[in-house]
Amino acid sequence: MRILIAPDKFKGSLTAAQAADAMAEGALSVYPDAEVTRVPIADGGEGTLEAAVAAGFEERNNAVVGPILRPVGASWAIKGATAVIETAQSSGLALLDGEPTPETAGRAHSYGAGQLIAAALDAGATEIVLGLGGSAMTDGGSGALRALGLKPLDAAGNVVPLGGAALADVVSVDASGLDPRLARARFRIAVDVRNPLTGTDGAAHVFGPQKGADPEMVAALDGGLSTWARVLAEATGRDVDVPGSGAAGGFPAAFLAYTAAELESGFELVADLVGLGEKLGSADLVITGEGSLDGQSLTGKAPIALADRARDRGIPVVAAAGRILATPEELAEHGIEVAGALVDLAPSPAEAMAEGAAYLRRAVAELLAGS
Repeated sequence: MRILIAPDKFKGSLTAAQAADAMAEGALSVYPDAEVTRVPIADGGEGTLEAAVAAGFEERNNAVVGPILRPVGASWAIKGATAVIETAQSSGLALLDGEPTPETAGRAHSYGAGQLIAAALDAGATEIVLGLGGSAMTDGGSGALRALGLKPLDAAGNVVPLGGAALADVVSVDASGLDPRLARARFRIAVDVRNPLTGTDGAAHVFGPQKGADPEMVAALDGGLSTWARVLAEATGRDVDVPGSGAAGGFPAAFLAYTAAELESGFELVADLVGLGEKLGSADLVITGEGSLDGQSLTGKAPIALADRARDRGIPVVAAAGRILATPEELAEHGIEVAGALVDLAPSPAEAMAEGAAYLRRAVAELLAGS
């Protein structure tokens, strides 16, 4: 039997790679002679880098400017001419000192992500995959392009400060110093939301509160993004306020204006990176899962998207998750024949998270033994 094990992360408990190892141990305890292939997956946000490294990309590390100017060490990966960069590595909420506040929401920027892009270009990358998610900034990607030579200017011709709150003062951009390699590179931006850049469904209103913005700061950030979109359109003739450009604080906007960037489904992009289609084609059974299989999962998150692919090929799917809020009928529609939750095995949710690997091994073994 050939088993493809391809989970997403169990947030707060296990990385996708750790989950895959635990699942493999559970599967081999039931089918010791099985040929097991581990492929950690992701939705294009946090976990994308890990999935790429597990698929053979070389991990590298650079010191960059963090979301509030403090230097941080940020990982990225490269294989051939393709580089994989997660904005969370350089500009993530987890890099803030303490809890986010309205002040940090206004000041946070993506400059470090631009520095990682420069490092990838220096390493010879001509295709750059950008994984979005877990970001601290709402700066429309302005910080990243600042690191690559773009100058957003105010009415006096001065470069505005970094951060989304300062975008309201931008009246023009000087692109004369923009890195010329950007024009020759292909940017593939993984997004799993359809939010536009501005408005009540935009980056500031929907995601700003998660980053510490109060109502006053939300309004200021949305106004700044509106100004930024207008200035970019005047400078390049491109409309950047499109579905998906509100992801990661509007990060895609600057790249839609100044590069040949494409917004792609996060899961589909990661699946392409890790060669999931080829591995799925040789599988007799798929085991997947994530921290929570719920209504959001059913909208096309990685495990369900994988299950749909397997279903279409007639391959049975088993799922294990920290908790399961979707009904058996809903899961069956996506080809998941049996599923089990760690919280049903552990004495408490806290225990399920603390000993996630042990309970995941047990869950997979019991699911396979009973199927």
